[in-house]
This record gives sequence, C-alpha cells and structure tokens, in this order.
Amino acid sequence: MFKMSDFYKFKVNKINGKEIELSEYKNKVVLVVNVASKCGFVKQYENLENMYQKYKDQGLVILGFPCNQFFFQEPKTNQEILSFCTTKYNVTFDMFEKINVNGKEANPLYTWLKEQMPWTARAKNVKWNFEKFLLDKNGNVKYRFESKKIPEEFEQEVVNLINE
Repeated sequence: MFKMSDFYKFKVNKINGKEIELSEYKNKVVLVVNVASKCGFVKQYENLENMYQKYKDQGLVILGFPCNQFFFQEPKTNQEILSFCTTKYNVTFDMFEKINVNGKEANPLYTWLKEQMPWTARAKNVKWNFEKFLLDKNGNVKYRFESKKIPEEFEQEVVNLINE
C-alpha cells in the first residue's frame, strides 16, 4: 500500500500519451479533478482555469483527468477532449488521458487519493465528475471537495497551502 508521501511515485499519461512522473509537481499545491465534457458541471472548466491563471505563478497546478464512468459523460477520445477543453474553455492546465476513478479498473492514483481522504470509513468512491482533491506542497491530501463546490468556494484553502 502507498503512504502519504507516495503521491510523487505515481506515473500517469498526459492527454498526448506521454508518461510523466508526478514528482514533476514537487513543491507545488496540486488540485486533482476528474472531468467530463457532457457533465452538468462542465462550466467548472472556466472556474478551474481562472484559479489556475490566478495562482500558477505562486505554485498551483491543476491536473484534469477525464472520466467516462458516470452515465457516459465523457465519450470523446483524448484528442477530442483536449480540443474541446482548449477551444471552448481555453484550458491551459495539465490534462491527462481518460481514466476510471472507481472500481477494479480505477487508476492507481485515484485508488490512493480515495484511501488518503475517504468520504467516510465505508464510502471512498468518487461520487461524480468534477470531484476535487487538494494536496499540499509535500504531496499530502489535505481536502476533498464534492463536484458542486466551485473553485471560488475553496480559494482560501488553496491560498493557505500556497503560503505554507
């Protein structure tokens, strides 16, 4: 099993297929979000991009992981997802290949995130698209936000972690 500091040991594929190590994000505040283009919360791409632009120079990174597990709300290919995000919402934060966030096929990163910050002792699964995990500069999960919570509602938590 992974430990809290093991966030940086994971490898994931960017949306262009290039594998990276999450150690590239050491000493950064990291917001991990599962996203979907046909989700009712899709306009949060704009909120996320605004937050990213506001705080990227202070050490915030946002990692978007498309997911099609919730009523097939992300049927697009990785290339179509990237085109959609950049064209419609001007997304410049890092996007990754489409993954599963729950179940036996869940990406190991998400299995680890859910173990670090479960909703309850019995409920660990991601409930919906645009659920968010906020990690400190040491790779520790500090907060988990439900889908409906927009970035402006947890901006102070981001600022606090940036200033730690």
